[in-house]
Amino acid sequence: MLIASRSLNYRSRTGDVPVPVTIYAPEKSDDGWICRFAIGWPDGAVERWGAGNDAVQSIVIAMQMIGAEIYASDYHKSGGLSWLAPGRGYGFPVTNNIRDLLIGDDARFF
Repeated sequence: MLIASRSLNYRSRTGDVPVPVTIYAPEKSDDGWICRFAIGWPDGAVERWGAGNDAVQSIVIAMQMIGAEIYASDYHKSGGLSWLAPGRGYGFPVTNNIRDLLIGDDARFF
């Protein structure tokens, strides 16, 4: 079941392309909990999951993985990816070891 979504924007040479991010309800697994998510990149969607000891931890891990995936992407590196406005960030947290990649509001608040 879908619990949250956000649409990022990628400005390509041919125009704007939506980049949907979807987060699904946590699911009980054999070892704890997982929270599935997908990012609809222009060159193909990726589907992954964050795992945790409980549902809340799996959501937090999934959101950090989304942030890492976005900030490590060529779309971010190109400067063409945005959420509310170019350069403001994407609204997803990251782990401490990649905080130096954050921009805009993400750098201020995460």
